[in-house]
Amino acid sequence: MSVANWCVLAACALPVLTVGMAKASAGMKSPRKGGYDNHNPRQWLGQLTGWQQRAVAAQANGFEALPLFIAAVLMAQQAHADQSSIDHLAIGFVVARVVYVAMYLMDIAVVRSLVWALGFGLCVAIMALAG
Repeated sequence: MSVANWCVLAACALPVLTVGMAKASAGMKSPRKGGYDNHNPRQWLGQLTGWQQRAVAAQANGFEALPLFIAAVLMAQQAHADQSSIDHLAIGFVVARVVYVAMYLMDIAVVRSLVWALGFGLCVAIMALAG
């Protein structure tokens, strides 16, 4: 499996890990005391505030970014583009997404938006390799 394919897997796992932080922050509290409610998780997530709420938003954005990234990697690989170039750009995308999540959690909106644009640009660059 190529590095880019591992990056696809990492990009798929990142949104799950992101919201997992919000869920874990509830600790071992019971749902009645504000702990994670697995019987009604969407309602529980909707009641979060602060960084936990931003983690949920970052998770949603992570899932929204996946189709373009996955398509870009597959397009470039199907076109037999240079795998090393695909790999490097894919690593850049995953790094950008990790930084994006960090900026979202820390509520640094301008930098977050710039990092989002970088990630989008990396997807476009991967697609461009398909020629």
